[in-house]
Amino acid sequence: MPLFLFFTVCAVLMLGYPVALALAGTALIFAGLGHLLLQMGVPVPFEARMMGAMPNRLYGIMTNQTLLAVPLFVLMGVLLEKSRVAETLLDAMALLFGTLRGGLGISVILVGMLLAASTGIVGATVVTMGLLSLPTMLKRGYSPALATGSICATGTLGQIIPPSIALVLLGDVLSNAYQRAQLAMGVWSPKTVSVGDLFVGALIPGLLLVVAYILYMMIVAWLKPESAPAADRDVLKQELGQTGSILPLLIKGLIPPVLLIVAVLGSILGGFATPTEASAVGATGAFLLALANRRLNIPMLRKVVFTTTKVTSMVFLILIGAALFSLVFRAYGGEELVKEMFEALPGGVVGATLVVMLVIFLLGFILDFIEITFVVVPIVGPVLLMMGLDPIWLGIMIAVNLQTSFLTPPFGFALFYLRGVTPESVPTSAIYRGVVPFILMQLGMLGALALFPGLATWLPSVLR
Repeated sequence: MPLFLFFTVCAVLMLGYPVALALAGTALIFAGLGHLLLQMGVPVPFEARMMGAMPNRLYGIMTNQTLLAVPLFVLMGVLLEKSRVAETLLDAMALLFGTLRGGLGISVILVGMLLAASTGIVGATVVTMGLLSLPTMLKRGYSPALATGSICATGTLGQIIPPSIALVLLGDVLSNAYQRAQLAMGVWSPKTVSVGDLFVGALIPGLLLVVAYILYMMIVAWLKPESAPAADRDVLKQELGQTGSILPLLIKGLIPPVLLIVAVLGSILGGFATPTEASAVGATGAFLLALANRRLNIPMLRKVVFTTTKVTSMVFLILIGAALFSLVFRAYGGEELVKEMFEALPGGVVGATLVVMLVIFLLGFILDFIEITFVVVPIVGPVLLMMGLDPIWLGIMIAVNLQTSFLTPPFGFALFYLRGVTPESVPTSAIYRGVVPFILMQLGMLGALALFPGLATWLPSVLR
């Protein structure tokens, strides 16, 4: 029954029903079925009394201080997007690096990294970078495959570069799973893992991926100059409407967003603020940046608030549906079933981890990171953590795994986002070819994390 419940939810989602309603509706149907069968005297393994915990779960979701960071980080990202901070930043970086072979591609990667750190939303980063940079790269003679591949890859950095909304949600779920795992093992004074720990743990893998992307761009520009040609600075300045020194544009475009990200991450790493408090710093800073750029007005503010409310409502509605789903799954004995299945797998904890990573990778084709975080991780997380895995390492592995899944043809979400804003002259096959090297780099990062867990766990242990 637990497995049938899980596969039924996946089937309903693939039919196109809203995620939150699919989770809650399917769970309620199975709960009603279990209760009905018990009333009829059929011996089904369903503990109906567990459903009484639902009100407490709802109250816990709505009063969770960690989840308060979600609307504030969304507000920060939407403000930066609507106030065209990314556009100014891209212009500044293009003038700085555009005269080098592959320089425009390096600019796109660096701006995409900063934008990913600012918005934390894959779709927003990919669409924004596609609209802003793709026409310029194609006009400058860049290979369509290289241009689209680099934009897609840097867009998915929103999964791993903090302050990522994916890490905020994943950190909250893993924190609960870690406590449950320790209590199940008889540890009555459980250790904790926080969203801040995941932020710190993601820094080294995220920056290593950025370095790998830049090195790849430089190698391609060196081996195939026609795929990533240099641009003339005077022509670039003329196109961007710049006269004289580029220093004012660099100061205006580069320094404010970098200072904002440093303020958000620095307050967390320095122990001055929790991720929730840092999200308030980020939202306030984005508001001031929009005000300084003279782009803040009532119509724009109305759009920003509407988008933030819409995204936040979606996240919390999915949270409620996922809470109900996981409760019914556990009422049918699903957690014990998963534990038995993992223990029966060959290879012990290594075999179980490989299976979970493969399942999450495949689910990334049909589900967004929010659904996977709230549906799959609460099921497999406690069991894996009981087998001795480090929660920070597991969280970073899941984040990088999902990042790779969102980039992999033919179903990767990032590919769909970019296809929607790509000119018809660029074939879909070019996008698919372009992302292959970046997928290999991300798989290499997964392998490096598996072989050297310290890449994710060392920095948090130092800063604790």
